[in-house]
Amino acid sequence: MTTRPKPRRGSRQSTSPSNHEPKPALGREDGRLPEYNTNGHAVTKGIKPNGESGRRGIHPLHFLKICWRSSCTASKWVNVLWPFVPAAIALHFARPQEHLWIFILSYIAMVPAANLIGFAGQELARKLPTVLGVVLETTLGSLVEMILFIVLLKNNGRQGIPIVQAAILGSILANLLLCMGLCFFFGGLRRHEQSFHDVVSDTGSNLMLVAGFALIIPVTYSNALANRTNLTEEQLELDVVRISRATAIVLLLAFAVYTFFQMKSHHGIFDDILEEDEEQDADRHRDLAKAKLTLTESVIALALAITFVSMMAVFLVQNIEWMVEHRGISDAFLGLILIPLVEKAAEHITAIDEAWDNQMNFALSHILGASIQTALLNTPLAVIVGWGLKLHMSLNFEIFEAVVLILAILVVGQFLRDGKSNYLEGVLCFFVYVLIAVAAFYYPGPPPGEESGGSSSSEAGAAARVRR
Repeated sequence: MTTRPKPRRGSRQSTSPSNHEPKPALGREDGRLPEYNTNGHAVTKGIKPNGESGRRGIHPLHFLKICWRSSCTASKWVNVLWPFVPAAIALHFARPQEHLWIFILSYIAMVPAANLIGFAGQELARKLPTVLGVVLETTLGSLVEMILFIVLLKNNGRQGIPIVQAAILGSILANLLLCMGLCFFFGGLRRHEQSFHDVVSDTGSNLMLVAGFALIIPVTYSNALANRTNLTEEQLELDVVRISRATAIVLLLAFAVYTFFQMKSHHGIFDDILEEDEEQDADRHRDLAKAKLTLTESVIALALAITFVSMMAVFLVQNIEWMVEHRGISDAFLGLILIPLVEKAAEHITAIDEAWDNQMNFALSHILGASIQTALLNTPLAVIVGWGLKLHMSLNFEIFEAVVLILAILVVGQFLRDGKSNYLEGVLCFFVYVLIAVAAFYYPGPPPGEESGGSSSSEAGAAARVRR
């Protein structure tokens, strides 16, 4: 670890709140005097004061202590699960025939690894402008999801497509119903009601409604023409795939416009809203006093977490087929419920902690931002990756999944309309998610020899089952 040089005395001084002694100013080459944060650390150029660690490089002991402490109490206790990571790795290589236990260990091990991505992303976001930091956190949280999608398509081919399709919608449902419901509930336990800005809620809910509309167009097209005698199943399937690819391109363009809107043209509005949220943080004084990771340590933590998440994703995916065939778990339950729960664990913990601390605009930014990234970024990327792998990865979801998605978006939009939330709305969102989980558990998979969701391999030239 390299330490900062002792500051030279100048004409201007800053008082450190930790020792109440004047902090001497450190001159800069541009002649400007330095800025000190609440811990008395001189702020490095380009780093936000609240994200300044007061250190440089990496110090292993500090690094481990800060990562163990994590962002909140719930996140800290998740770190107890880290022994499952080496256990899953060891069992995968030593006893590869133990499919059930490898799946269970990898599933549990994904949680602390994803949690580290969330915490390291949060530490890195502290050092950046507010809106950019939120976008970065959301993107890093979605990274777990994208890794799983790519591994599923690469390793399982067309057999992985139904699970990816279900996981796309399951991820959105987990954010909109489960995470938002828990945020409303835990935030409402401490307060009569909580309020949030309509810019955050309206922008997010409107984008989700448009994204939901785009996602169900291929489903509607497929089912509307399923009984046409002048159209073969093979031709219908190819048309649906082409429509899905066109939809993917449009969604990527929509995501680019949304990002420009949020970070460039209207960033001032979001900055003001989120900075005001920071001021009303119930435990802001404790967050400011916590030791921070350095920029180097944040990057190293992210690299380690992404490595472990990728390994656990591979182990999970390699055993999904065995779980479906020998344990009777349906594609719908795996994709809609099991996979989203583990891939979104870190984002959910962060958002719930923010709602608990009365930072509802931050919580909604993470919830709606993650849902928007899944719909406008990760979903089209999955279609394009399947395109590159010569798979007919389409957006021809099951009717059950598509209807549930649209209804969930409408329900959440209704709860967001008044700009206020309470624990009752949270409980109702949670119950809706439970009902979907129960239905998904009993939802049967396709008969042997058939694929769901209109997925097929172009190399084999086989058309997938068309729903009727």
